[in-house]
Amino acid sequence: MSPISQKTKLSWVVALGAALLGGPAMAADYLERPIEMLVPWGPGGGADQLARLVSKLMEPMVKQGIPVLNVPGGTGATGIAKLLAAPADGYSMAIYIADSHALLAGKKPRWSMNDLTPVAVMIKGPSFLFVKYDSPIKTWDDFVKRAKASPGKMKIATLGFGSVDDFSLSVIAKSGLKFVQVPFAKPAERYVSILGDHADVLYEQAGDVRRFLDGKQMRPILIFGERRHPAFKDVPTSFEKGYKVALPQFRSIVVRAGTPPDRVKALSDALAKVAATPEYKAFLKDQYGFDDSFEGSAKAGAYVNEQLNDMKKAMAAN
Repeated sequence: MSPISQKTKLSWVVALGAALLGGPAMAADYLERPIEMLVPWGPGGGADQLARLVSKLMEPMVKQGIPVLNVPGGTGATGIAKLLAAPADGYSMAIYIADSHALLAGKKPRWSMNDLTPVAVMIKGPSFLFVKYDSPIKTWDDFVKRAKASPGKMKIATLGFGSVDDFSLSVIAKSGLKFVQVPFAKPAERYVSILGDHADVLYEQAGDVRRFLDGKQMRPILIFGERRHPAFKDVPTSFEKGYKVALPQFRSIVVRAGTPPDRVKALSDALAKVAATPEYKAFLKDQYGFDDSFEGSAKAGAYVNEQLNDMKKAMAAN
């Protein structure tokens, strides 16, 4: 009988280990070097905060470094292009959020969901319309009255045209309400636009402006969605006001399509453990995300595709 090769022995060990753990066999050479985490946005924003916390919590789990690299530009397109230029080997992943996803609802998207594999959805949370705390606009009804009295004069600060902000507001505009969008590509400038009276209303996620809410500099007047948020029980939803649009602001993690399924699952399993830690749960609460936000790789793709379908419907309604 011929001697058994070292490679064959190693494959048996890997298969046996997988059987004992109740999961598929993992490539023996995976997780032997750092995994790059791309953030298609600048430092300091919500996507960057998520990446840095995930990196911190995940590194000891996979016993490898997870350096965070910010690649801003093109509403996330520059960072996604860098991900797609990397090998589909599980050593490069990226934060993928609703604002980047919205580009796929446009006429000439630079990528499609066939190019990406969602590993996990980490945060699901509604978007809001905020006003300065001492604004004369106290409620959504106040804004409607002012917008009707001065058509096209009220200004809403947004990320820009073709964004989730734009799609959501287009549904409101279709009701006959006239206002002006004021795009701010830089998050910090957008956040303070209503404080400096450069805009009357801000479209944003509550977690990104938490410090302004805690400091009583801002307050919400409308939440996009079907259900009220437990932290803002008195704030009406878009559905309550007759605007049938939700488009939650999700934040997920993706890899390049073609990444081996066992590696996708390994990353997804590690992210599930991250999401279950007390530190991450505290972060999710601080971001005003929903408790049931996490979706692993088995369901993340369906969720992301569903959001794209909703975005296309909102765009078609414009």
